Amino acid sequence: MNKVNWKSKLGSRKFWALIAGVATSILAAGGAGDDTTLKVTGIIGAVGSCVVYMLAEAYTDGKASGSDDTAE
Repeated sequence: MNKVNWKSKLGSRKFWALIAGVATSILAAGGAGDDTTLKVTGIIGAVGSCVVYMLAEAYTDGKASGSDDTAE
């Protein structure tokens, strides 16, 4: 059984683009207006950007201090 590396997944811009695309498709299929779809997609993009930034900073800080928490 393969274990999912969530740290890697959450740090992927492709993952967040997928989530935004899926959310947009679901909202469109559900009859949500353009305004709602735009707001939800914007929120997903903002959260994704923050997560990617935090993981990148944590990785950089870990490398600078000499400890590597990414090896699992």
